Amino acid sequence: MTSPWKIDEGWLPAARRVVSPNANDRPASASVDLLVIHNISLPPGEFGGDHIEALFTNTLDPTAHAYFAEIAHLNVSAHFLVRRDGELVQFVSTDARAWHAGESAWCERTNCNDFSVGIEMEGTDDIPYETVQYQALSRLVGALREYYPAMAPDAMVGHSEIAPGRKTDPGTAFDWQILRQYLSEAM
Repeated sequence: MTSPWKIDEGWLPAARRVVSPNANDRPASASVDLLVIHNISLPPGEFGGDHIEALFTNTLDPTAHAYFAEIAHLNVSAHFLVRRDGELVQFVSTDARAWHAGESAWCERTNCNDFSVGIEMEGTDDIPYETVQYQALSRLVGALREYYPAMAPDAMVGHSEIAPGRKTDPGTAFDWQILRQYLSEAM
């Protein structure tokens, strides 16, 4: 029996699967070696509900909230979402390219979607994340590092680092030190 924390053909059994159409093949030469941490809340500053899943599956009702009219047309996705209660949702196989980074660069390489895994934390830049989110994220990072052995331990960045001036997430409320602590305990 396969472990729920062992990625199989790009899918993590421990995550609830909600397939997004907003993905495509990675370039043949791409080596997945970067993790990009984002944050999202829909409506902004509110948690729970199915609005994030609706956005990533192109089913967000633009009339359900004034903000949704601005974003419902976007074709975006991430590989994973870590909900406030620690639940993991997977939208795109890690072997495929999710559409999470937009215009981006890291270590003199552009188009980070080609070589990264995008992980959305349900949250905002300035509201502290939940302990269970860091715990789930650390287990996910461990599974990704096992599946992609070329991924260096320091190859984990915020969206703000690959799109400076354009993005601010995961924000000042994201505690990188707590994440590193959980990751070191798992080793």
